[in-house]
Amino acid sequence: MTSNRTAPGPPVSEHLKKVPAAVRPTVQAARRTIKAVAPSATEISYRSQPPRSKSAMWKIVRYAVDGVDVAGIGTFPTYASLYFYRGRELDDDSGLLKGGGKDMRFIRLRTPADAEAPATKRMVRKAFQLK
Repeated sequence: MTSNRTAPGPPVSEHLKKVPAAVRPTVQAARRTIKAVAPSATEISYRSQPPRSKSAMWKIVRYAVDGVDVAGIGTFPTYASLYFYRGRELDDDSGLLKGGGKDMRFIRLRTPADAEAPATKRMVRKAFQLK
């Protein structure tokens, strides 16, 4: 039996149709940033639906190299989140990373420009170099 964690979800394009219109361009910009920095990463759509709670993140897609998850994109009603599975290990001289969990850290993206900023691209590059 395949778990929800490993089974591919619907195409990312299907998720994007459900992302709030105000946030969709930011999610698309984050996706472009990851693809530009790590073109060989595997894009894996989550098998999920928008959450009922406005305070819960909707995980849309994750990116893996050699089967190891590196980064992902999620959304809230008013902003997107670019998260890193080994974020605690990243050297964050920019101060962008947020969160205090065991391993993961995230960058809050309020606009497409946030997703395309040089500091964001540097963090994405660092995350894929950890792999």
